[in-house]
Formats: sequence, structure tokens, C-alpha cells
Amino acid sequence: MPLGTLDRAPPPFFKQGPSAASKLMVCSALALFLMVADTRFRITQPLRAAVASVLYPVQWLALRPVLLVRHGASYFQSMTGAQSAQAEASLKLAQQAQRAGQVEQLALENERLRKLLDLRDRISTPSQAAEVLYDAADPYTRKVIIDKGLAQGVEPGSPVVDEAGVLGQVTRVHPLISEVTLVTDADNAIPVLNTRTGARSVAYGDPSGSHAGSLELRFMADNADVQAGDLLTTSGVDGIYPAGLPVARVAKVERRADSVFARIHCTPQALVDGARHVMVLKPISAQIPPRPRPQPQDAALVRKGVKK
Repeated sequence: MPLGTLDRAPPPFFKQGPSAASKLMVCSALALFLMVADTRFRITQPLRAAVASVLYPVQWLALRPVLLVRHGASYFQSMTGAQSAQAEASLKLAQQAQRAGQVEQLALENERLRKLLDLRDRISTPSQAAEVLYDAADPYTRKVIIDKGLAQGVEPGSPVVDEAGVLGQVTRVHPLISEVTLVTDADNAIPVLNTRTGARSVAYGDPSGSHAGSLELRFMADNADVQAGDLLTTSGVDGIYPAGLPVARVAKVERRADSVFARIHCTPQALVDGARHVMVLKPISAQIPPRPRPQPQDAALVRKGVKK
């Protein structure tokens, strides 16, 4: 046979080696031994540290996208939470500001109501509480509307006061509401008494001019004893207002050489521009006993005297 045709493969006897099961057992035992040795003696710790040092840049670069996504999601969540917290805080701040304003308003109303109740105890005239609803529609008058009318026994001409003094007079009565003309109205006049001197006069409303919203003492002589700061109260001679109610305080006295009368401007004591709770008094004319009728003999004497 030619040499080139000979089978050069080794005989089967030399092909035999360890079996696969033997290799598996040997490798498993070796791996177990290495694990136990590494656990007890840490023989691979330097190698592991070297590999970790070499792979750290790769690990750092691989973690960047993950951290970017995670931190981006946290950022947007934090921003949404911050916006929600800001909106909630703004709403709470607005509510607290509204409540604070209501508390101040309620405290002011409570103080005024206490003063009104104290004034009610000092006044012997029958009275009833009322609330101002709104101002009258006529811009050329100084009138307000209260929530008491004929159904509550309000009469035309009834005085209206607040905790500080006389506010006005009822001029028109409806079934459930009434119209009150303020003391500063141009058509209103009220007899007053100067508490310092005891002089009587009449105060008129002065809604226009340089002293709008005030009162004026008219027909007072130029040499009348009136000074700034004098308190004017109701005199009680008109049969409407009880005596002693504060009306106004003298603010300015103008004495002019070309007139025999002085111009006296007064500031109303009542809150004519901001009254909320008031008291409606009965006119004192209803408490004055009627004038007695003349007796027959008196009438005869009068006729006899006339004949003479």
C-alpha cells in the first residue's frame, strides 16, 4: 500500500481518556475547594481588587444613563410636588388672609354692638335694633335703608342712633324696610345744645362744598360763644329726639367781617359713612301726654272775655 493511503489516526486504545462525568466531578470539587479556600483564606482578594479597579471606569460609564433617568424622574417628581405645595400654600394663605379680615371685621362689629347695647341701657326710650342694608339710590341725598318697617312697629320720624351718636331720622316707612335720612343730608335739621355753654341752636346737613359730609350751625351770631371742640347734643325740644344724645362736635368756626353770622362747621359723631348696626327709637312725642281739653267753664270765661 502506498504510504499516503495509510490511516494516520491513532488506534482506539490511545483515544480513551477521562469520561465527562469524571471531568464534572473533578471540576466541581476544584470549584468547591477554591470557594472554601477563598472564603477562609481570601486567596483571590488581590485579584478581585485588581479586576474591580480595571473595570471601575467601564462600570461608571455604564451607570451614567441609569442614574440620569433616575435623577431626571426624581427631578420632575420633585418639581411637580413643589408646584403642588406652592399652590396649596397660596390657597391656604389666601384663606387665612380672608379669615383674618373677617376676624377683624367681626371684632369691630362686636365692639360696636357692645357700645350700642350700653347706649340702649342708658336710654329710657323704647328702642329696637336694626341693620343697614344699603344706601339709597338717589346720589343727591344722604339716606340709607334699614331692615325694619311697619311690620316691626317703626314709625315715621323715629330717631336712629348708632353707638357713637345720632345717625338720622326715619322719613319713609315700608312694610319690611324703612328709609333713614342722615344728619348730613341737606334737608335735615336737628335742634342741638352746646354742652359747654348751654346755648341752643339748629344743626343743618352740609353734604356739599368744602366740608362735605358735615353739619353746619346756621344763624349763629358772629360773637357767639362757640369754640372748636364743643360737643353738640340733642336738646329734646323738638319732640322727636331724646335729650342728651351726641350729635356732632364743632370742627371749625369762621368769623367773617362782611356777615353778622358766623359759619360753624361740625363733624358728626355717628358713623354716617360706615354704620352697620343701629337702634331705632320711639319719638318722644309718643311719650308726651296729650294736651288737656279746655273745660266748659274755661271756654265760657274765654268767650265772656272776648265779649267784654
